[in-house]
Amino acid sequence: MSRFDNLLKLAKTTKTKKIAVAAAQDDDVLKAVKSAIEEKICLPILIGDKEKIIELSQKINLDLNDIQIIEEKDNNEAARRAVSMVSSGEADIVMKGLLDTSLILKAVLDKEIGLRTGNILSHAAVFETDKYHKLFILTDAAMNIAPSASEKKQIIENTLLLCRSLNIENPKVAVICAKEKVTDKMQATLDAETLVNMYKTGEIKGCIIEGPFGLDNAISKEAAAIKGVKGEVAGDADVLLMPNIEAGNVMYKTLTYLADSKNAGIILGAKAPIILTSRADSDEAKLYSILLAVICS
Repeated sequence: MSRFDNLLKLAKTTKTKKIAVAAAQDDDVLKAVKSAIEEKICLPILIGDKEKIIELSQKINLDLNDIQIIEEKDNNEAARRAVSMVSSGEADIVMKGLLDTSLILKAVLDKEIGLRTGNILSHAAVFETDKYHKLFILTDAAMNIAPSASEKKQIIENTLLLCRSLNIENPKVAVICAKEKVTDKMQATLDAETLVNMYKTGEIKGCIIEGPFGLDNAISKEAAAIKGVKGEVAGDADVLLMPNIEAGNVMYKTLTYLADSKNAGIILGAKAPIILTSRADSDEAKLYSILLAVICS
């Protein structure tokens, strides 16, 4: 896949999903929900300040006649209600509205109503840019601060589930570092070596893992050739595994604000996809995130 239009076509082939939106009184969230309804890919359940939800919906001409609205002005309770609806089977996907990320994650990790699986949660962002020949996945830009090699293994495994949903066969995973050679002075390169060995011994299956890569060598065949970096992944990566949250977050925001790109992001590793977009993300990015979650679910 090279365009988000492909995601929309794929999402339309799936069964319509119910999305529980916590603190839904947000303009961009409701615009994204409206677009998703018009594309017939979701049925929203709007949880939050009912009066504000109705007011905002009227401004964007969102027809609420067939939409369930649950009054809950307390954001903590709105998050819990959205998560519990997914865990009970009343909804398929959780979406963050106008509330802190910590409240959603607290509910997701709750032992009674939560969506724990035993694996770590990780963020995956899918990007489209004219500078690259296909969609690619950036992980982790929002959840894990300084993951160990074993935690990076779980992040890769989470991402492989997303790849399968996107019909990416045997995805190419590039372990991104500041340089291409393993050195004791850079833990990220040591982690890359460990992950590559896990792949070679069959501990991680269903993908190709290579690294360490500088970013240029992972996405540019020309740069890889100039530096003598060889392999199946060089210049053709499907997944960019970032060394830590700083690198991932900076790259995410650089692509978002300084490049002509489109993106979608979800949280993986739970029993159901979690749409956890930034409050600064556009309604377009939120719509694409809904598409991604629908496909993943």
